[in-house]
Amino acid sequence: MNWSALDWGILGPAFIAGLLVLLTHVPLGAQVLDRGIVFIDLAIAQIAGLGVIAADAVGLPEGGVAVQIAAVVSALLGALLLTWTERKAPRQQEALIGVVFILAACAGILMLSGNPHGGEHLKDLLVGQILWVNTTQLIWLAGVSAIILLAMVLGWVTKLGRFGFYAVFALAVTASVQLVGVYLVFSSLIIPALATRSSKGGRQLTGAYAIGVVGYAIGLALSALLDLPSGAVIVWTLACCALVWAVKTKSLVNEEMGKSTP
Repeated sequence: MNWSALDWGILGPAFIAGLLVLLTHVPLGAQVLDRGIVFIDLAIAQIAGLGVIAADAVGLPEGGVAVQIAAVVSALLGALLLTWTERKAPRQQEALIGVVFILAACAGILMLSGNPHGGEHLKDLLVGQILWVNTTQLIWLAGVSAIILLAMVLGWVTKLGRFGFYAVFALAVTASVQLVGVYLVFSSLIIPALATRSSKGGRQLTGAYAIGVVGYAIGLALSALLDLPSGAVIVWTLACCALVWAVKTKSLVNEEMGKSTP
């Protein structure tokens, strides 16, 4: 193990990026499970990524404002589409989300087929580059996260109905997918929420945030020590932390039930 690799100058910004992603994805994850549309984040993230690929294809500066606008517009258009499909075919919504995801993914592959760096761009989209986030990206993510949380707390999302949820979801995913990648976006959204599914209210949120924070911290440290891809390692550590939480919670519930039994 390379202990000198535990450099806060590199791991610190990456950890902050993870915390900002969790800030919005944990409460949204609970709503996603309640609605039964687990794969929506994959679809929206892929659509946002398609906007980034399209912006790159027409020669827009990488990481510039124009690229961000392209990603947001693409994600919002995807949100509009999924709002419409939920209204027209609610029973088939999960399947339609899957179809949208695979179409967006294949469109991205086709657009990158003539790019000599296409494989690298595709890998960055899926796994992300969390170790290389900069201050500007963190400020952008923090600003978007604050707006999203404010909208949720003040009830603006609820007032806008279906589209409000999809639009907020699109903004949250767009802001995070370019930093951490599609895989970590999905994991941050679903894994903590799934592990704390049996809990309610504040306990559920506290548990989900705890799983996310510990998972990101351990994942980043292990990826640095073992010189492994950070995104992939964090996905596994999130899953392990969620499993430990679920087992521990179940044990506590069984213990309490045993004590209450005469």
